[in-house]
Amino acid sequence: MGHVRFLTSPPTFDLTYSDVFMAPSRSNVTSRFDVDLTSTDGIGTPLPLVVANMTAISGRRMAETVARRGGIAVLPQDIPTDQIDRSIRRVKASHTVFDTPVHVVPGSTVGQAMGLIHKRAHGVAVVVDGGRAVGLLEPQDFAEVDRFAQVQEVMRSDFLTLPSDTDPKAVFEALENHHLDVAVIADDDQLVGIMTRKGAVRATIYQPALDAAGRLMVAAAVGISGDVEGRTRALLTSEADVLVVDTAHGHQDRMLEALQAVRRVRDEFASRTGVRVPIVAGNVVTTSGVLDLVGAGADVLKVGVGPGAMCTTRMQTGVGRPQFSAVLECAEAARAEGKAVWADGGVRHPRDVALALAAGAGSVMIGSWFAGTHESTGELQVDPQGRPYKESFGMASSRAVRNRTRDSDAYARARAGLFEEGISSSRMYLDPRRPGVEDLLDFITSGVRSSCTYAGARTLAQFNERAVVGVQSSSGYEEGRPLDSSW
Repeated sequence: MGHVRFLTSPPTFDLTYSDVFMAPSRSNVTSRFDVDLTSTDGIGTPLPLVVANMTAISGRRMAETVARRGGIAVLPQDIPTDQIDRSIRRVKASHTVFDTPVHVVPGSTVGQAMGLIHKRAHGVAVVVDGGRAVGLLEPQDFAEVDRFAQVQEVMRSDFLTLPSDTDPKAVFEALENHHLDVAVIADDDQLVGIMTRKGAVRATIYQPALDAAGRLMVAAAVGISGDVEGRTRALLTSEADVLVVDTAHGHQDRMLEALQAVRRVRDEFASRTGVRVPIVAGNVVTTSGVLDLVGAGADVLKVGVGPGAMCTTRMQTGVGRPQFSAVLECAEAARAEGKAVWADGGVRHPRDVALALAAGAGSVMIGSWFAGTHESTGELQVDPQGRPYKESFGMASSRAVRNRTRDSDAYARARAGLFEEGISSSRMYLDPRRPGVEDLLDFITSGVRSSCTYAGARTLAQFNERAVVGVQSSSGYEEGRPLDSSW
């Protein structure tokens, strides 16, 4: 990979994503679909997007949904290893093409079904009896129905069933012909999954992120405290595809010691099984941080201190660095060592993802942006105006600290609680236009693909080589913002 070029001489001060723009270049890439978005981080997921290991965001549903579209999610470090094991195994057991449905049994109550149906963006629940789909439920079926009524009293039994060897395009055509929105996929009367019209289209555009055995990929995080080696062994046994050694201040001795321990366990596992799992470590924002973590065993460096929406580090400590410059410098340093970086935090628009990739990031990690989706781990709530939202919180906030120190004594928990950083509760509203994480993936990848066509790049490696970046004023940034209504 090359190095992003500046339109004029680069400034002597550091830059955020909002401070820069990309100038168009001569291009012979005529279609967004001619662009290959495979990550350049050495992990090689078909989509260069990573779901951050935040408790309020990343869980089994998020992991399998994102992996089905080519990205990867990182399960958080403060989830007990036995729960992580169950989550990883359920992701690995999920179908790589068809959606995993919300399902209930005929005797479930309408109230129970209503509490589950919002967990998935497709908006239906399948009624299952002995593994066989016997009915479908949609929100309109619950109107004016007693919450204690059984779902078998209100379910629809007239639904389209197709075998699992049906091509997604054929599923779409069958749904069109029957004027339906969702098909049940079953083999020998046993439920396999479901597919919506939009899901059928997506299945022809995206490629799933798969492991060597053809199963969906999922990553898991390791903290730098406690039994680092034990957790690493457990995650490797559970078949996590990527290990993420994670702490807010990655350039410290404790991180280096933990990273070396993770590498030792990983290398022992690789010599025994032949499977070498990549190690991601961070967070850092400087060349020296990159070099120290590479020396301790990191394959990928996580870059970003303070740009996240839930993070108060910069305001509370003065520590951090504008994200575009941090990614630019760290990517160059990592590249010189044969390594790569993940740009972690600070992305609020598709343009920011594109700029991070142009700066040399192998993948881009997203947290709070994905919190306000059906697939995030939080419970769906409704504000007084009727707007649905989910609560999100930072991983250094009081809530996250309580989760991580729940096994400590009361005094240790009280000490840790005095020094939290990060917002402990924030409402992340579901965008009615993009309520599911797949809707956001469509939005982001559409923008990134277009950015590549403007640069004349067919791959992300070419994008980094060909992108030309300029520096703009705050009014220049505002000029590019669309208006929802006339002025």
